[in-house]
Amino acid sequence: MAPPVPLLAVSESNGTSLFCGPPTCQEHASFPRDPCASRCLMFSRDGSLLAWCNGKVVSVVRTSDGSLVATLELPKTTLLRFSPLANILVTWQPYAKSGEAAQGDANLRLWELPGAGLLKGLFQKKVDAWCPSWSRDEKMAVRMVNNELHFFEDNNFNVIANKLHMQKISNFELSPGGSPSKVCVYVPGSKGAPSFVRVFQYPQFGGPDAALATKSFFKADRVNMQWNNKASAVLVTASTEVDKTGASYYGEQTLHYLHVGGETAHVQLPKNGPIYDVAWSPNSSEFCVVYGFMPAKATIFNLKCDAVFDFGTGPRNAAYYSPQGHILVLAGFGNLRGQMEVWDVNKYKQVSKSQASDATHFSWCPDGEHVVTATCSPRLRMGNGFQVRHYTGDVAYEHQTPTGSELWHVCWQPFADGTFPARPVRHQMANGQPGAAQAAPTQAYRPPALRHLPAAPTSKLHEEEAPQNARPCDKNLSKAALKNQKKREARKAAKQESKREADLPCDPAPVAHSQLAETCGDPETDKKIKNVKKKLKAIEELKEQQACGKVLQKNQLEKMQKEQQLLDELKLLQVQ
Repeated sequence: MAPPVPLLAVSESNGTSLFCGPPTCQEHASFPRDPCASRCLMFSRDGSLLAWCNGKVVSVVRTSDGSLVATLELPKTTLLRFSPLANILVTWQPYAKSGEAAQGDANLRLWELPGAGLLKGLFQKKVDAWCPSWSRDEKMAVRMVNNELHFFEDNNFNVIANKLHMQKISNFELSPGGSPSKVCVYVPGSKGAPSFVRVFQYPQFGGPDAALATKSFFKADRVNMQWNNKASAVLVTASTEVDKTGASYYGEQTLHYLHVGGETAHVQLPKNGPIYDVAWSPNSSEFCVVYGFMPAKATIFNLKCDAVFDFGTGPRNAAYYSPQGHILVLAGFGNLRGQMEVWDVNKYKQVSKSQASDATHFSWCPDGEHVVTATCSPRLRMGNGFQVRHYTGDVAYEHQTPTGSELWHVCWQPFADGTFPARPVRHQMANGQPGAAQAAPTQAYRPPALRHLPAAPTSKLHEEEAPQNARPCDKNLSKAALKNQKKREARKAAKQESKREADLPCDPAPVAHSQLAETCGDPETDKKIKNVKKKLKAIEELKEQQACGKVLQKNQLEKMQKEQQLLDELKLLQVQ
């Protein structure tokens, strides 16, 4: 049986449409294009339903045949969300007082599907944490109300089954799966006390030892919490609005790890600078961090927070695992040029490198073979459109939004886990054209004073580090074995260095430099000789740097031209 073809929902200022995924990449025949603009659209978790608001009504249709499931007259709706089993549709619109009620009308509404009957109307003034969070089986739901968590069971939102109150909870994250459900909460510090996060198992909230894990830290104005798929560990990125050291306008970030078994750690990042992105692998056993001042580093860590593989440095600020977890894309979007590095994470081998210029959105297709990159408004209002491409770089389909219109959102249809098994990774560019997807390299800028000189290899302001040699077996080694392996490598490197030094000639220096130890007896003359030899040594170093490909500055080139003059001066001083 052939696997299904994923759909791609596209929201533009000139209408909403549904495209079939690769290989056809055509508009869905059973879904008539909605000519009205739609700023919000959402698939259900299993991909069977699609909902959007076109400024007049909220429509819910089946993706299989385009049949209408429900219509809601809610023209001001700006956010939509399905419950995990698609039994409830949640709509949100900006809060406003209207009508006779002193409090106004409920702006957060829960609708039963099918039928679209109103299940519950709630008040949610802030857009942060606007939607209730459900366990995957919908047996429990939670929402934050006045800095405390309210828990509901079996979609009965008229009765609060449990509460979690701790000082002032400002953020929480419910585990995506696992039974029983777990919740990670964040309480900001105050009056010199540190901030902290705690992990609880529902409904065990009482008692001093109720928390499964606790981690406290300073320097946190906000946090981002990410569970792995197995709900066994959570990563917490703590951020400050301002870096008091003045090193970065991004503020300051730290990364913390909590395991439901109680283990916690501060993830040590070997390069200073902001943390751009943190991504869990779908296998829940490792995670990738992109961090450090540009060019940024990217490193994979295991569940012990030990570095497994270092990808070196490059122009990147995002990491995206494929749904199957066998491919990792390291990309630089936003204020970077859109370079994308594709890696086989099983072999730690780079598959391809391509560029999606001006891209503001990236997402994997559920098949694990294709991705979509898009230039969307309001980040960029010119040149809007999207591309569907294979991970090797081959562009399968390209769509340009008509002039005068804007692209707002693109979204893949999700599928249940296991629908698309992982295929063997292809370690070559598509169609046998290694350069097809790469932009032509641009020439480095050369100042007018150096344009008459021969071209030399360019030197970057910040040199990029190459990836470290992949050692997949390191994953299975203990700490003691890794330590012994590093010692063996150090001894081998020392032995090779000693052999290299033994093979060198006894006196490789030129004649003019072989007399460094000689003196004339006159302190003033000896001082002049020492200064001249110092300049000659600096020239030798510059010549070595030039031989290695480094581009020298104008003043350095002028210094090298004085070598013969200095040799003559040294000869005269030594004759005296």
